[in-house]
Amino acid sequence: MANLLFNIAKWSITHSKKVISSTVALLAVLAIIGLNLGLNFEEEMTIPGTQADDAATIITENFIDVMDDDETSTIQLVFKAPEKEDLNSENVQGDIEELISELIDIPNVVGVVPPWELGNISEDNMIGYAEIYLNQAGSEVSQETKDSIINTLDITRDSDIQSELISDSVEFNVSGFSHITEVVGIVIAFLILSIMFASFVTAALPIVSAIFGIGISLITIIMGAHIFEIQSVSIVLAAMLGLALGIDYALFIINRFKLQRAKGNNIMDSIAIANGTAGTAVVFAGITVIIGVLGLAVTGIPFLTVMGITSAISVFLAVIISVFVLPAIMSLLGNKISPENEHTFLKKLSRGKNENSNKWGEFVVKRPKSVVLVSLGLLISISLPIVNLQLGLPSIGITQHEDTTERQAYELQTEAYGEGFHASLIIGAEVPDNLENIEETFGGILKGIEGINGVNTVDGPIPNESQDFFLFNVTPVTGPDDQETKDVVNDIRDYAKDVENENNIKLMVTGDTAMNIDISDKLFEALPIFGGLIILLAYVILVAVFRSLVIPLKAVLGFVLSISATLGFMVFVIQDGNLIELFGFPSSGPILAFLPVVTIGILFGLAMDYELFLVSKMREVYSETDNAKEAVLQGVKDSGKVVVAAALIMMTVFFAFMATPDSMIKSVGMALAFGVLFDAFIVRLTIVPAVMTLLGKHAWYLPRWLDRILPNIDVEGEKLLHEVEKRKEHQSRIE
Repeated sequence: MANLLFNIAKWSITHSKKVISSTVALLAVLAIIGLNLGLNFEEEMTIPGTQADDAATIITENFIDVMDDDETSTIQLVFKAPEKEDLNSENVQGDIEELISELIDIPNVVGVVPPWELGNISEDNMIGYAEIYLNQAGSEVSQETKDSIINTLDITRDSDIQSELISDSVEFNVSGFSHITEVVGIVIAFLILSIMFASFVTAALPIVSAIFGIGISLITIIMGAHIFEIQSVSIVLAAMLGLALGIDYALFIINRFKLQRAKGNNIMDSIAIANGTAGTAVVFAGITVIIGVLGLAVTGIPFLTVMGITSAISVFLAVIISVFVLPAIMSLLGNKISPENEHTFLKKLSRGKNENSNKWGEFVVKRPKSVVLVSLGLLISISLPIVNLQLGLPSIGITQHEDTTERQAYELQTEAYGEGFHASLIIGAEVPDNLENIEETFGGILKGIEGINGVNTVDGPIPNESQDFFLFNVTPVTGPDDQETKDVVNDIRDYAKDVENENNIKLMVTGDTAMNIDISDKLFEALPIFGGLIILLAYVILVAVFRSLVIPLKAVLGFVLSISATLGFMVFVIQDGNLIELFGFPSSGPILAFLPVVTIGILFGLAMDYELFLVSKMREVYSETDNAKEAVLQGVKDSGKVVVAAALIMMTVFFAFMATPDSMIKSVGMALAFGVLFDAFIVRLTIVPAVMTLLGKHAWYLPRWLDRILPNIDVEGEKLLHEVEKRKEHQSRIE
């Protein structure tokens, strides 16, 4: 691999202008195609084969004539009357009717039904909602139409009638990530790189490289969304990884280039050697991340598999750009990125008074037991809340901020109809042909459902055209994010078994709330299998890389600590509601259902990257000196700074994505940012060197029989370095 990457760099240097122009041209062509195609992402997350999904399919087949049309959409317009009046007062109804007449004139609005015709006015006559019908699917409704609807609300709002909008398909508060957050992350990353490399020009290189990679990958994903079902969160995750890893991988190669230049190698040789050595580590690191994200397919959940594939595309292109295009750019800049052209002020910030100091490594090595105990105590304490982990797909009442029209409409409906209004369940009843006394039988079923603890009301049954399938609508007492609602769904399903045994009537539960519960349960079940597979895979890979049984064990146990601390911290903040205002979350609630699996998959790759760059240097020194303590000190000194810079850049990018108002993106960014914090700084840079010091030579134990059969994976390109040295010696003899 090292020789291949060495030769690739030589080729890229020779054809540098062609490589760069081809990359720019490819990006431009893809951008034009992507812009013409537009966005076509899927927002709905479903898992085929769950009870709720199967029930929804059967109900749709039996009520196909009355089910919602995918080509239309409905918006609920919620009103609250002003003080000393109600929705039945003449003035209030007059204002609402005036509003409705204006709404009907808006393009694509085909009808509006007021609350008194729908019969949904609350008991105190203060709150009710109208329904606005559009002849477009929710995703097709233009911003112009939305703005027109919102502006028309001034008619009632000016009369102190609170008027808010909520819809299952039309979004009024578009909460996708802002490009400003990415820019902020890039600027901070640029400052970190400037200090590390003591050069503004050199600092710009990893960012340019990352932008090439992320640009190509994201446009590829946008194009793919027109062929496959891809959720919008997938492209955000791909953007996070592509940007962070693209910068980090370029950082590793450029850092090695500067080391080679400092040793006296010329520019072209330094680039080629850096690509052959650090580039090999980058390829291996990229492969581990790709394995981690593609491992999401093991869960058998389609939208997670898609997330894994899109993320893998982003990581793959980050690697390709780093080892193919970056050397070409470096060759054109030449001396401008060499150590002799470092900025004086930045150099002082980067090196400090004593650039050879290794205070942190010496601190850890002198007191390894205390360091391990304190670090373990800290991570275990942070991990404790994980025992109360609850997964879910949070509702608008949790994901939207209080100042949004959707959240205010949600709260008004909760005030009027109770929390269970937003957690309604649909129950389908499939009856046999020979069933007698249908009314009496269904009367008993209705009473049975009403008697279930947590059920508020039951409406129905509603028959289909052929009278062989019926629907009930069940409203729980509690909301969609409450554990009690999940208990209601499970109790109805248990009751359904009794009904089928007694009457041969098959009851099936569905609806958005039931769907979300089933998705959460499925993901929770997948966690142990996926986590166990990742841990086993990590151990096997690291045994082959480090040729040790003990170091990989320490590495995977550290990974388990990082994951448990990350999820424990997420439970502490998001689920338990601590510090939610600090991190900008609207409300406390369950952890995003797919967050643990995604975090495990991504953090696995990142953790192995940090372990690789840190411990491979220790292995190199140990193989030369046979001094375990010196190997630890040298590893922390030489690789520690690079790991710190890489981790800080990762955290910067992930924290930048936390600035988005979208709670889903915010929680993913937060989990990855704190996951990197715990893994890089507490596990890899603290616990790892302390444990390595305590183990001494035993850390490198490997049975001879295993040593003979293991492949020799040279992730640092040591053989290449030896070959380069031999060539130099041979050349000097000739001269």
